Amino acid sequence: MGNSRERGARSQHWAVPAWVRLARVYHKIDHALVAQLREHGLTLAQFDVLAHVGAADGLTQQELAKRLLVTKGNVTQLLDRMAESGLIVRRQQGRCNRITLTDAGRRLYETEVARHEAEIARLLAPLPTEDQRALAFLLRRLDNALE
Repeated sequence: MGNSRERGARSQHWAVPAWVRLARVYHKIDHALVAQLREHGLTLAQFDVLAHVGAADGLTQQELAKRLLVTKGNVTQLLDRMAESGLIVRRQQGRCNRITLTDAGRRLYETEVARHEAEIARLLAPLPTEDQRALAFLLRRLDNALE
């Protein structure tokens, strides 16, 4: 079996190629998804807001910023643009703003989230379902270990 130093070297040998391949695959999928969103006039950031607010209407700006892993200031600028486009409305409730989708935003949410998910499924289709499940398991395990 070898000592722990040898095992560490073997592990290190696969770490960099695995990371490079993961980054390549991520960028290819991201590029395809961004192109699809652009066809419908959305940026990835706008889609993220649409998806989060659509799934949990009435989020506060602070809750949304936390879910998107960005600052409240970044969310404010993004929400300003989306409000101007007629996709969201901010409603003052106490000391915070609650974000809801307009009718146009809800229609866009209903069509674009389904299209987005279908495109992801298409892009991952070269992997059999069991491999997709294994990949999700391994990435979750790595994600949890990095917290």
